[in-house]
This record gives sequence, structure tokens and C-alpha cells, in this order.
Amino acid sequence: MSSSPSEKASKKAAATGTAADPLRPSDHIDSDNDTITSPALGVVGWMRWGWRQLTSMRTALVLLLVLAIAAIPGSIFPQRMADPNGVTQWQSENPDLFPILDAMQMFDVYLSAWFSAIYLLLFLSLIGCVLPRIKHHFKALRTKPPRTPVRLSRLDDFRAVSRTVVADQDASAAASAAIDGAEAQLRSSGYRVVRYDDKRGYSVSAERGYARETGNLLFHLALVGILVTVAVGGSFAYTGQRVVVEGTSFVNTLLDYSSMNRGRFVAEGALAPYRMTLDEFDVTYEPIGTTAAGQAGNFAAHVTIDVPGQEQRTDKVVVNSPITIEGDQIYLLGNGYAPTITVRNADGDVIFRDSVPFLPQDAAMTSLGVVKIPDGLPEQIGLVGFFYPTQVELSTGAFTSAFGDLINPMLTLNVYEGDLGIDDGTPRSVYVLDPSGMEQLTGGETGVDSIELAPGDTAELPGGRGSVTFENESPAGAADYSQSVKRFASLQIHHDASAIWVLGFAVLAVAGLLLAMFVPRRRVWVKATVADDTVSFEYAALARGEDPTLAIAIDDVAAKHGRALDESGHYAPAPDDEPDAAENTETPATTPKVD
Repeated sequence: MSSSPSEKASKKAAATGTAADPLRPSDHIDSDNDTITSPALGVVGWMRWGWRQLTSMRTALVLLLVLAIAAIPGSIFPQRMADPNGVTQWQSENPDLFPILDAMQMFDVYLSAWFSAIYLLLFLSLIGCVLPRIKHHFKALRTKPPRTPVRLSRLDDFRAVSRTVVADQDASAAASAAIDGAEAQLRSSGYRVVRYDDKRGYSVSAERGYARETGNLLFHLALVGILVTVAVGGSFAYTGQRVVVEGTSFVNTLLDYSSMNRGRFVAEGALAPYRMTLDEFDVTYEPIGTTAAGQAGNFAAHVTIDVPGQEQRTDKVVVNSPITIEGDQIYLLGNGYAPTITVRNADGDVIFRDSVPFLPQDAAMTSLGVVKIPDGLPEQIGLVGFFYPTQVELSTGAFTSAFGDLINPMLTLNVYEGDLGIDDGTPRSVYVLDPSGMEQLTGGETGVDSIELAPGDTAELPGGRGSVTFENESPAGAADYSQSVKRFASLQIHHDASAIWVLGFAVLAVAGLLLAMFVPRRRVWVKATVADDTVSFEYAALARGEDPTLAIAIDDVAAKHGRALDESGHYAPAPDDEPDAAENTETPATTPKVD
């Protein structure tokens, strides 16, 4: 006769000298081999596992953090699209390290393969997270509210009250009519309701709060929209800077920009054709003697705009108030003075004449500028100088500006002779002069004083090389300095057609986040049971997640329904000692989990 499984287990325990585990069933049979062997996943199984890992919210958050970290090198190293001169300078200063970092695409971070891979993985992860949830949410919206639980008293928020039907009324009909009223009341409060009547009584099941999940999905979809819009829109956007001196024009072509950062799909002919002329730059200063003396305000660049096929118009660019030309946003970034300097050779021939922008170094408009003269003299000449709108002398003998307006303008220049470093084709900034390899002829330790010029003055260059003149642009002559020096405006031209889409998606994201945070998800039941001439009403509610206002909500439902029952005339007045409709008459035992 064969042994039963329990007998086999007992014999095995006796053979091994161990007692049977009391927590295991008597027929449990231990395997001689404790190794757990998992089934082989195969290629398809591993692909499904990888997709599930990628489309988890945890992975999306990690990828978002990795993307933020990956963008850090873009702010540490100069980028070719934004600062090609900076990349060239970095290469010259770090010739050994540059090839390694360049191979790692550190100078093209936002176009690199690894940054694009992180961006695409984040996009796929968000899509994979959202799409299944949309399907599940759509299915939930079409599903009826659940049937009324048999024991509503087990819920946390439960209210009960009994009412006696008047003598000439049918209790069942009165209970059914009361549930009809509760159904209408809940529907008017925004609940989805379903009526459930059975032999145990009459009831209505209601739920609302699906807008919470809708807001959550809207937030994630808006985030995906922002990612797509930024990626696509950035490829067709461009941002450029241009310094425009009074009386000169800017033409919207790539060659006329001082610097340009454009998307990969911006072709050379993609820029809208127009011309903008800076007619005048106005700025006012608080007068000397006031509390805010010297502070500037009311910056305004008056421009004339010419667009082919359109009538010429004038406009004004002020700080934080850009103008729009053919989809381009024109911003005012800065301003300064542009002294007009003329250089002549030893024969008196003009070899250079231009209004040179001098960059402000302080609030009083002490400005630094560079003039480069590659031709017309025996050797290349570089002039480095300071412009002082209101020149004063310090106790150390150095000059500075005491006021931003033109009261006592002065221009000082130091002269350098030698190779300017522009003949080999290496791009150089027009605002910087590299004096290495050049001979300083004035200022510093040369023993020759720096050239000092007031508007209209002319000074000889050292060694009979020629002369330099600080032109007076004032029509009233040298005695009037109010307009003796031209001003310049630093403008930024930005074009991004996707900006309005990014704004729209950002508004949707905020709206979705507000819905997800402040819309409660809850279910409410109202049940009526009949016993002789007494109708017992039960009110219960259940929330998904934390809902501190749930008790108040069920109290409100019970109170409104009680007032409607009193007005119906179907029920006798309640005794004074009868529990109120909002009173919780039973302590809940457990709180069921809501999916």
C-alpha cells in the first residue's frame, strides 16, 4: 500500500532528524533541490522587460535629473554655435586637452549624440507612462459607479438616521422617492450616479473626482508637448546680437550680425528681409545734487524700419518692451558712447574713420574701447583707450568719470604697434586687443604720455607715424558737448515661432497640476431600507487617498437630503432625542481599499 503525502513528510522529517514546521500544511513536501530556476525570458521577454523599465515613472524622473546634469558642461565650456571665438581661444589656451574634450562633444553639448539620446529616452519614457494611463482613464470614465456595499457602516465616514412614515403613506414608495431625491441632489453636485434597487432596499451610488486623474494626465501631456516644442522649435529659432551706432543701419542678414546663435535648420535665406536704422538714442540722468544723482533711466532707441513691400515706419525700443518686426523680437540690452575717431598717415591721408563703440565699465559710463588699423601705415597699429563722459582726476593722478552725461568728455589712447593677429584668419573680437607680440608706444612704462583728446582735438602719433582726431559731432561746435559724441544701442534679435506653443503648454501644465492637487476623488452612497412604517437612511463616503474634507462633505449630503425629506411631507417629525442626520451612529471597523 502506498503512503499518503503527510506520511511521506513525516518519514522525511524523522529521517532528517527535524521536526515538522507547524506553519506548513501537513502535506507539504520539501524539494531536495533548493535552487529556484526562473523560466528563460527570450528576446521578446527581455524587450518587454526593458520597455516596462523605461516607461516607469521612476525612470522618467531619473532621466529628467540626468538631462539637467548633462546640460552643465554647456555652461562650463564655450559652445561653437553661441561663441565660436571662445572655442578658438580655449583651443589656443589648452592645446593638449582640447582634442579630448572635442571628441567628447563638450563644445557642442546640445547637439551631441549623448545629450540627444538622453532627451529622446526621456521623451519615450514620458510617452510610455502616459499612453497606458490614458487608456485606463478613458475606460474608467465609461464605467458605472460600483454597487452599493452591503455594510456601509464599515466605512470611515458613515451617517445613519431613521424616519417614521406618516400614516397615509406607503413606506416603500416613500423610500423610493427619497432615493430619487438623493439621486437628483448628487447629480446636481457634479457626481456620476447610478441607481441600485434590490430586495434589501433602495440605494444610489455616486462618484466624482475623475478630473483629478485628468489633470494629472494633462500635466504629463503638456510636459511632453513642451519637450517636443522646444526640440522642434529650437531647430528653427535664432538669436543674434548687433551693436548699432546712431545714424547707422542694421540689415537682417547673417553677415550683419555681431554674433549669431541659430538652430540647425535655419538656412542662410531663412531670415526675414528688413532694415532698421537707429535714428537717436535717448537717456536721461538724475541731475547732480539729487538723492539719485547720476542714475540713468528712460532708455529709448528711436528706430526707422524698412520692410520690402511695406510703408516705412518709426518705432521705439525701450527696456523690457521689445518691438516686433516680421516675427523677430527686438530687445534693448545695453547702450554706450561711440566716439568718432579719425586716423591719418604721415601724408595726411585718412586711413581710418569710424564711430567706435566703447563698452561701459561702471555706472558713470567710464568706457573702454579698441581701434585696430591693419593697413595704411608702415606697421599695424592698435589703439586702446578710455572714454570719460565727465572726466575728473583722482588724487592718484588717474582719470575717471563722475557723471554719465556729456559734461566734460575726454578720450585717452595708448598706442601699440605690431602684429594684430588677424592676418592668419583667426577670428578676433573687435573689443579686445592682444598686446602680446606688439610694442607699446605710449602710456605705461614707455615714458611717453598717453594721448588725451577732447572733442575736436587732434594729436600726433609717436614717431611721425601720423595723427589721430577725436571728432566733434555736435552741430553747435566744440563749445557744446551735449551732442559731441554719438551713442550706440546693443540690440538682441530673437526669433522663435514656438514660443507661443511653449506658453500654451505651460499654461496647460499648470492647469493640470492644479486639478491634480485640489480636486478630491470620492464615492458617496445613500441607502434606504424599510421596516414596517420606518425607513432607515444610511449615508457613507469613501475617498481615494487623503481627503480631510470628506467628513464635511458627507455631513452636507446628509443635511441637504434631510431637509428635502422634511419638506416632502412623507415623514413624521423626528423626536427631539432622535440622533441628528449628520451623527455617526456606529464606529467603523475597517476601511476598505479603493482601486
